[in-house]
Amino acid sequence: MDELVGEQAVWRFDGESIAIRYETKGWSRSPLLKQLGHLELPVGLIGTVDFRPSGGKRGKGWLMQLKLRERTDPYAAVGAMLDDKSQPFHLSGPARTELVAEYLADQIRFAAERHTAEPDPAAATALVPELPLHVQTSEGTATLDGTALRLVWSGVQASSRKKKAQRREYDLADVSSFEWVPSDGWEWGFLRVVTRQNSEPDAKPGKDLRCLLADDGAEGYQALLMAATATAHLWARGPAGGAPGRAGATAGWLGSARTAIAQISAGVPALGERSAERAPADTAWIYEQIERLGELHTKGLLTDEEFATKKAELLARI
Repeated sequence: MDELVGEQAVWRFDGESIAIRYETKGWSRSPLLKQLGHLELPVGLIGTVDFRPSGGKRGKGWLMQLKLRERTDPYAAVGAMLDDKSQPFHLSGPARTELVAEYLADQIRFAAERHTAEPDPAAATALVPELPLHVQTSEGTATLDGTALRLVWSGVQASSRKKKAQRREYDLADVSSFEWVPSDGWEWGFLRVVTRQNSEPDAKPGKDLRCLLADDGAEGYQALLMAATATAHLWARGPAGGAPGRAGATAGWLGSARTAIAQISAGVPALGERSAERAPADTAWIYEQIERLGELHTKGLLTDEEFATKKAELLARI
């Protein structure tokens, strides 16, 4: 297992996933990464690996940036204005560890390129805190239980309109997206729920019953964490947003399974057919197809018998 110690975190790579432990000590540490603590990132979610030898502070040291595949990075989806030190999938370090970092970047890139299957729609939920999630700001609270997000305005900064309304609950089936806007030091930041029926703000954030105000610092990052977590669970419900998480995911994977099996079978001789009757097999291709079948089998989309049969057909070509 390869381990890389950076300024923001420690990454441990075992070939299949990166276990990330964020540094939490010190006043300069990101409040977001402190709240996350740790997470495990499957390499199948990684789209690109960008390694910069002189990408650290003031052009010294190195910087590694992981860009995840579409609809798998909820932090980037809602927190495009995050500074570098708060990016969950960035790591920087001193020049003396540059060779080790570059080696690890190559290993992660190689492993990620081998994963060609589409990610599970629910994959992003592994990158956010477990539910139920509850955050509090000076205006009130937000609670997510997996089916709905509840806003309660009970804090000292809540406007009279919000205090009169007291609370609102938004079912994820009725939500199209979640937004996070950080405070600029002058204006409040906020978490906002965008519904399918009404995508435009009802009023300014202080009076909008789909917003929870958040100050800068740790309070603002709590709002970001809630927006990212809610987004991940919204994606898990499928394109329409209304399907139950695993049902939508399973339907998508069944389609992928049928396509993969059809593609694999198209290049596999029938049982009993002599290998000499066909062109020599591409051994590397065969092992790639067995790996694809293994992924489908692990996800429960192929039975033990189906997996064993297809695997035997492939091995017969070698």
